[in-house]
Amino acid sequence: MNASIPTVSLVGAGPGDPELLTVRALKRLQEADVVLTDDLVDARVLALLRPETRVLRVGKRGGCISTEQRFIHELMIREARSGARVVRLKGGDPFVFGRGGEEVTALREAGIEVEVVSGLTAGIAAPASIGIPVTDRRHAPGVAFVTGHRQDGEDAPDWAALARSGLSLVIYMGLARAEELVASLRAGGLDPRTPAAVIAAAHTAQQRQAICTLESLPATLKSQRIASPAILVIGTVVNEAWQVETLPGLQLSAVGSC
Repeated sequence: MNASIPTVSLVGAGPGDPELLTVRALKRLQEADVVLTDDLVDARVLALLRPETRVLRVGKRGGCISTEQRFIHELMIREARSGARVVRLKGGDPFVFGRGGEEVTALREAGIEVEVVSGLTAGIAAPASIGIPVTDRRHAPGVAFVTGHRQDGEDAPDWAALARSGLSLVIYMGLARAEELVASLRAGGLDPRTPAAVIAAAHTAQQRQAICTLESLPATLKSQRIASPAILVIGTVVNEAWQVETLPGLQLSAVGSC
């Protein structure tokens, strides 16, 4: 980075545990003069900042009063132009459902240099915390990362196409529309007995998880009182989970060797 040019670092904070930060992410946090942080960033990560670092909370949460995206852009630009070392800190990875692309565009248009420091996204780290590999050639030819959340007027994902794809599905922000997305996947032809998992607050002391089937997923979320933030995983890769009590309605099948 050129010290003479205003710069913002978009830093991924990972899913929770500060030990999952990259070395570069830790370095940028400890150099920062001001940090604009999302609500989902774990307090243990913020504890790594210098005492004199200013922390500006600009969280965006579904169903809650949130900071407008345009205001976040303006705040980053103003702080960078003041000469501050600015970090925009996001849970997970800045470029995975984190609006990082929008922020890069706004900063570059304002003449601000941007550095992106990738983080471990919850869509990989949450399933891994209970032994689920999001890709496994014994189960599926690939994985689709998709959001279950949309603003009014936005198109929903093509759940029918995803149901036919044969891919493992990792769904972010899907709890509020779980019944809708399950119905759409079943209408698209996905077997209602397909294994499903939910992992909430991954890599924190509040982590909870459950395994069920696609058809019982909405009821499981309610009965187990699982709340956001959470990741849903749908597909036979869920059969690889470990140390998780299987809920009624699912028989985990053995997977043969190659």
